[in-house]
Amino acid sequence: MPEAPHAPRTAVDKALDLIEAVGRAPRPPRLTELADEVGLHRATAYRILVDLVRRGWVLRADDRYLPGTAVLLLSARAAHNSLTSVARPVLEKLSAQTGLMANLQVLESDGSRVVDVVRPDRLAMISTLLGDRLPAHRFAGPLALVAALAPEARGPYLDAARAQGHALDGDAGLLADIARAEAAGHAVEHGRNDQFVASVSRAVVPVPGAPVCAITLVGPAAEIDEEHLPTLGAALASAVDTLTGLLCRVGGEVGV
Repeated sequence: MPEAPHAPRTAVDKALDLIEAVGRAPRPPRLTELADEVGLHRATAYRILVDLVRRGWVLRADDRYLPGTAVLLLSARAAHNSLTSVARPVLEKLSAQTGLMANLQVLESDGSRVVDVVRPDRLAMISTLLGDRLPAHRFAGPLALVAALAPEARGPYLDAARAQGHALDGDAGLLADIARAEAAGHAVEHGRNDQFVASVSRAVVPVPGAPVCAITLVGPAAEIDEEHLPTLGAALASAVDTLTGLLCRVGGEVGV
């Protein structure tokens, strides 16, 4: 039997094709690259991208395009359902393995939000910060997420730190913290929010430049020091690898 003709793509189809192409690109793509990938005329792709930028679904940086804040906010809302369900066993195992609090954070427009926490009874004196929004210059979770973004997408988080009086430059500035987190593959924070509490965090990044979430270990500063960091870093990396695999499998099953 002859194959049924494909229905013509609607305006919604074309917009979603472009959003998805921006999200899965290994590096921020240019207009011509996006138009070619989704099979649109360059002028048509440009008109749709103008609207997507205006609505926050895509961010334009010079001549390249990145996922916009609307994508991140939608991901944050969805995190309370699908993401936390998938990640919960990973957090529980990591907390049991390390004896520390483990939390899950998602990126928002100017920081991160804690969407799930597993806290051992012995650390009941440390706040979970569940539901709180955290700035990148004070916490390891948002720092790890911002460090995993393409440099062109970090502006809102740098602006938020500057607005709160935190330096961007210098060895203690946010830019140096981001560089260290990039180089190490994880972010470390000691005493910026509580002098007795430290944390180490690693982003879950199935597609380069587009972190989905971060897993963070939180505990007494004496237990997250130079002596313990190699072991904690290895456990954290393993947990992130596990969650990345789970998310990719779930995405494949639903046709993402």
